[in-house]
Amino acid sequence: MKKIIGMFAVCITITACAPEVGSKKWCEALSEKPKGDWTMTESKDYTKHCLFRSEED
Repeated sequence: MKKIIGMFAVCITITACAPEVGSKKWCEALSEKPKGDWTMTESKDYTKHCLFRSEED
């Protein structure tokens, strides 16, 4: 039971530290990451939020 609670706490901590997808900070972090390490979802989100960002943002 302690392991489950510990893993849950670690998961919450890690996800709380990650920048929101599509934010300027997220785009910058992904730009620094080697493109060969990107997932398909990251590639799609990067294109949508960083390359084709609307004027409203």
